[in-house]
Amino acid sequence: MNDSLRNHLEFLYGTAASATVLPQLVALLEQHRARLTARPNLAARPFLPADALLITYADQVRAPGQSPLQTLADFAAEHLRGVISGIHLLPFYPWSSDDGFAVKDFFAVDPAFGMWNDLARFRPHFDLMFDAVFNHMSAQGEWFQKFLAGDPQFADFFVTVEGDPDLSQVVRPRTLPLLTDFPAAGGSRRVWTTFSADQVDLNFKNPAVLLAALEALLFYVQQGARFIRLDAIAYLWKELGTPCIHLPQTHAVIQLMRAVLDEVAPHVQLITETNVPHRDNISYFGDGTNEAQLVYNFSLPPLTLHALQTGDATPLTRWAQSLTLPSDRVTWFNFLASHDGIGVNPARGILSDEAIAGILERVQAHGGFISYKNLPDGSQVPYEMNINYLDALSNPSAGEPDELAAKKFLTAQAILLSLQGVPGIYFHSLFGSRGDRAGAESSGIKRRINRQKLDRATLERELAAPGSLRSRVFRGCRELLATRAAHRAFAPASPQRVLELDARVFAVLRESADGGDRVLCLHNVSGQPVKVSPEREGFAPRTLDPFDTWWTTR
Repeated sequence: MNDSLRNHLEFLYGTAASATVLPQLVALLEQHRARLTARPNLAARPFLPADALLITYADQVRAPGQSPLQTLADFAAEHLRGVISGIHLLPFYPWSSDDGFAVKDFFAVDPAFGMWNDLARFRPHFDLMFDAVFNHMSAQGEWFQKFLAGDPQFADFFVTVEGDPDLSQVVRPRTLPLLTDFPAAGGSRRVWTTFSADQVDLNFKNPAVLLAALEALLFYVQQGARFIRLDAIAYLWKELGTPCIHLPQTHAVIQLMRAVLDEVAPHVQLITETNVPHRDNISYFGDGTNEAQLVYNFSLPPLTLHALQTGDATPLTRWAQSLTLPSDRVTWFNFLASHDGIGVNPARGILSDEAIAGILERVQAHGGFISYKNLPDGSQVPYEMNINYLDALSNPSAGEPDELAAKKFLTAQAILLSLQGVPGIYFHSLFGSRGDRAGAESSGIKRRINRQKLDRATLERELAAPGSLRSRVFRGCRELLATRAAHRAFAPASPQRVLELDARVFAVLRESADGGDRVLCLHNVSGQPVKVSPEREGFAPRTLDPFDTWWTTR
């Protein structure tokens, strides 16, 4: 163990500094090893066909007289046992902005959500995913306030810039200023703020910051996390004169985190969140053994949207045919919607500029927004589509029948669930929500179009109405998840073949490792009936209705 840790530390900090840091890191590991060995059922296990995660805010469902975490746990136990295997709780720590992603304290639960003990309510039935928001933290947090006050312990905890260096190469995910001036005890400090003036970037060139982050990582494991999502991790390390994204040091930090977890918590899976073009995104698998076990499959949402908007599955098919994994120890985290928008960058190089422009136009016509990012030359380009995924497929103001809207949406969900990997389903997708444009407009935050919080009683009443959109979508998703869980062919480690049967059909053949379970998944992305002939694969011809899904075994 020590050799691996030492090698990573020497790469990051040099031989002399690593000799000082290594004993501190080993002591931290031994401290947590002792705590974790007392807990049963923490062995690593392969991913199963039934593995699927719900993505949700801690206060997504609310009820009078109960903390949001208690309400969500009770709601999930009643409606989601046997439907999904785990829950990704978006940041539930004390926060000041960005709907939780400006974390004030990595080691606390926001009292407005509940307390650490509330998380135990989930664990009898569900695995848990926590966010590790380590690129930055809140400017209102105690660490940064001590930094501004001149506390020597925090003197080098945040990235600062002096003078007027050339920052033109820095890749920006937002249009806000990269640097923010803060009044401090020793004079004004210019601090790196990748995402907003309230989100100050931590300085991982300081080994003390790395140790603090690793302590938080292991604390989350102690609190029951089986998955840890590394938020915005691509921007972690800063070097002037570089793009400050995907740097070798960032990969080294992730490899160190993986080595730490493999040593004391091998049951825990790292998942990297890097909303970037596909080639860069998959680099976070490392060599297939030394970085993230899961990588967000960011190209899937815009390509699936394009297929269903145009009735042409060809780009989705060609891209899916190209997917490969570096080992059988890693897999994709497949998703269509999340608390963020639908990324544009992951479609670049796969879809033409004209095709991307068409998606953007349709999203705006359906009531969505477009967010932009700055390029090094000062220009702006579309970065993200902010819209509820169901709305992106079916214009909510066009009067389309709920039955048709649900059918389109469930075809998209079936594509997601057919593919190799672990699926992640956003709360508003699983429960058939429409977008909250009014909430986005009133707050001035475009992403809030897909972040509406729901009253539990109202939600359950709508789910109980057989013909409601919510009921149609939830029932359909539940049936798809049950079918997936019942077949060994859908194990994330089971191979897939993406077939070309018709341009209007996305076709996937899944097969268990021993060949004993085969499932052909056909998805008509068009509004036309389509006859397909998969006899070469041993299946009978089939005519698919418009926006029809057909999964069959042989």
